[in-house]
Amino acid sequence: MTASAVTQDTTSNAKPMAPAIIRPSVRKHSIKVELCTPAIGADLSNISLADAALDPDAIAEIRALWLKHKVLFFRDQNISPMEQQNFAAQFGELEAHPFAPSHPEADKLLMLYRNLDPSKPKGFVEKASRENAWHADLTYKKVPARGAVLRCELGPDTGGDTMWSNMAMAYAKLPDTIKQRIAGLYAKHSAEHSFGAQMPIEERLAMAAKSPAVEHPVVLTHPETGEKVLFVNSLLTTHFSNFLNFEDIRYGQDFMPEAHHLMNYLTSQAAIPEYQVRLKWRTNTVAMWDNLQVQHYAVADYGNAPRKMLRATLAGTPLA
Repeated sequence: MTASAVTQDTTSNAKPMAPAIIRPSVRKHSIKVELCTPAIGADLSNISLADAALDPDAIAEIRALWLKHKVLFFRDQNISPMEQQNFAAQFGELEAHPFAPSHPEADKLLMLYRNLDPSKPKGFVEKASRENAWHADLTYKKVPARGAVLRCELGPDTGGDTMWSNMAMAYAKLPDTIKQRIAGLYAKHSAEHSFGAQMPIEERLAMAAKSPAVEHPVVLTHPETGEKVLFVNSLLTTHFSNFLNFEDIRYGQDFMPEAHHLMNYLTSQAAIPEYQVRLKWRTNTVAMWDNLQVQHYAVADYGNAPRKMLRATLAGTPLA
């Protein structure tokens, strides 16, 4: 006799039993976890994200795995935009993108749609740019994004993978001399530097006024895990705010080259393969990552094939 069945003893006068109330997560077996690489990432199966959104126990389990593995992958999640948004909202407040439109059915979902037919539905805005540079999302804001939940609505037949890199590991494996050099350093992050670079000067300056450059610690301490994370990226970080080394300066021209070389060295750490995981998207695949612990890179190798992705962005808290 199953817990959910209405049963009746046909050999007695027993009355029918009321159906038991079962948590959504109990309707399936426990979550199955399979590691992707030694450094980062885990595939989770035996879980419906639509059901998980209704079950605090499932959310707590997923959250612990998210913090541990830094990026999680869920296959075959045939869910609506609103169900995706509801799932993401269980992990914190959601925020819309400051410069891009939201989905008409779910106002906190960013549409990352590429190469769509001109007859695309009203409100779906196509973007020409691609995020094929190592970065963390929204670091040009005073409070960067905490994380993201990204679902593939439609992918190319081949190509269009996304890679993630473990920036806690990147910091841990830095030489001690570099760790000592960057301790206490801050760096500037700018939207004008990236999104505004191809704008007419008036629009670019308006963007800079609306979203001025901010500074973040080069090494941040993760608010939940306590791990130290290398927090500079090649797309949005422009320069150190407080770099100083008078001891080795002969003339003024000695000052900036050292700072530039050090910044280039630090931002290049995300590209080390041993810190990475790579995902081949399929329709209804979902990726969830910790934006403070990882950087990601969307590989732009699919030509003019359509690619439709929906992203929920978790709002962050001020960085220490």
